[in-house]
Amino acid sequence: MSPPPTLDELIRTVQTDAPSDNPLDQLATAATTINLLTETGDSVLGHFVDKCRGSGHTWTEISQVLGVTKQAVHKRFSLTAGSIGPTMERFTDRARHVLKQARNEADDLGHAYIGTEHLLLAHFVEPDGLAGKILAKHKIARKAVEASILTHTSKAPVPHTEAPYTPRLKSMLEGAVSEALDMGHNYIGTEHLLLAFYREPKALGTKILVQLGAEEASIRADVVELLSGYREK
Repeated sequence: MSPPPTLDELIRTVQTDAPSDNPLDQLATAATTINLLTETGDSVLGHFVDKCRGSGHTWTEISQVLGVTKQAVHKRFSLTAGSIGPTMERFTDRARHVLKQARNEADDLGHAYIGTEHLLLAHFVEPDGLAGKILAKHKIARKAVEASILTHTSKAPVPHTEAPYTPRLKSMLEGAVSEALDMGHNYIGTEHLLLAFYREPKALGTKILVQLGAEEASIRADVVELLSGYREK
């Protein structure tokens, strides 16, 4: 097994890459370097977790190898930074469409990030999904959501770089996985995405939902009611 970089090697790398000898510049460079190492490490593990899943191994087997609970490994590796990762097959077609549309919504508003507000807007691309039906039941329209977003931010030119997910959106997507697990579902649908908003009460998308009258208790009740006779494909 090839040895990982030593502490001395990492320190020398930071000192070389830093724009100056100023301790603050070196600290900033060190933080960036560590973040990159962490993301790379997660990507490597994610690659082999995906390979295990593709070979038919269960989450229980994978969790035993990694020494964590099944729920912990599922939550960690079901999503990767900026995109849906190894368990993309767990998302319904409608949920995948909504996630892709969130990027388009961010681009249309000229935002250099993809946030919970863009994901909320994206739900209107699937009016026949469970979330779309629930939003319609509560008379929450796309125009009202977009108008609310524009009271907090403004449109800008389309960014030239691919927009990343905000930390809150990443957390919310992980929350959607948890919602599905908590409900005993082996898939993630638009209803789980919708419920996950309430796990991030400070997120702009959640605030807009509540302002427009979509309280958590009512939304959860609607999800349960619709699920009793419907499942997304």
